Amino acid sequence: MREEYHKWRSPSLGKDFEMLVFGEAGQPVILFPTSKGSYYQYKDQGLIETARWFLENKKVKIYCPDSIDAFSWYDRSITPARRAYHQNCYDQLIYTEIAPRALRETSYAKVAVGGCSFGGYHAVNFAFRHPGMTGYCFSMSGIFDIRSFTDGYYDDTVYYNNPVDFIPGDNDPALWNMGIVLGTADADSCLAENERLSRILAQKNISHWLDIRPNRTHDWPVWKEMFPHYLSLIR
Repeated sequence: MREEYHKWRSPSLGKDFEMLVFGEAGQPVILFPTSKGSYYQYKDQGLIETARWFLENKKVKIYCPDSIDAFSWYDRSITPARRAYHQNCYDQLIYTEIAPRALRETSYAKVAVGGCSFGGYHAVNFAFRHPGMTGYCFSMSGIFDIRSFTDGYYDDTVYYNNPVDFIPGDNDPALWNMGIVLGTADADSCLAENERLSRILAQKNISHWLDIRPNRTHDWPVWKEMFPHYLSLIR
């Protein structure tokens, strides 16, 4: 299973950035880490191993970028406006640096995005901000209302990085052509967030699958079940 390490000076962030890439060819999948997680988290936790068949058979190529959560939404030492600004910089990093690279290397027209827990937030946030670039979105136990991180502050930057706020008014035709899975569990702490987003999508007649796994919680075992299942949905 091919593995590559990349490090470069990111124009979007103004600092060095790291990423692991797995596989040689196939649908490019950008996989966002959990809260403040690193670019090697999914390798260390065994999630990449669950995708071995897809990687070795060149069905997918997985891009694992680092996170900047510790310097954005989770940084209580800076103002909420600055947290939102840093999140916007991260979105631009994915949109202008990583996604174009993934498309160029695989010769695909659109990326797939995914992530567990807070990575699910990043996946949904990117997919719905950039549906023209995103063919699939696989969120696993994600959250979708970021306002608990803004201390009551609100502006346009917060709005456009808060999926439950901007999705109701998002009418890009590409949304109705995206493969969307909201994975959660019956004992998941984020179950209500997933049900809420599912209702928003249903009101817009956007096709999606709200996958509620029985007898599971917000943890790695269910995500390891979900990930290869969701990859099998790629056509």
